[in-house]
Amino acid sequence: MSRIIRTEPNDVLAKAVEYHGFVYVQGVTARDLAADITGQTRDVLAQIDAILETHGTDNTRLLQAQIWLKDIRDREAMNKVWSAWLPPSGAPARACVQAHMADPRHLVEIMVVTCK
Repeated sequence: MSRIIRTEPNDVLAKAVEYHGFVYVQGVTARDLAADITGQTRDVLAQIDAILETHGTDNTRLLQAQIWLKDIRDREAMNKVWSAWLPPSGAPARACVQAHMADPRHLVEIMVVTCK
């Protein structure tokens, strides 16, 4: 039977789940809720980098991303940070939508799937 590795699980979610060489990362939100969309996006991507590193992979192995924005008009500013973070020719399949956030101070939430 294949092993499932859960990173920092609690009663609701795990930070990431690894199975058969795939790493599914939770929806990540910024820690500094006073930051603007650029700052929150940078923070989210830094957290994703750390989670992926824990699982022995990185953003060069991205397969899919889901991005939720509080305000879709922030898409361009978020995309500038996102595009700078991606490796050349390494964009994943992606969705980006406007959503009501659990905490209205969250401007962006990003969830990714990668492989090892």
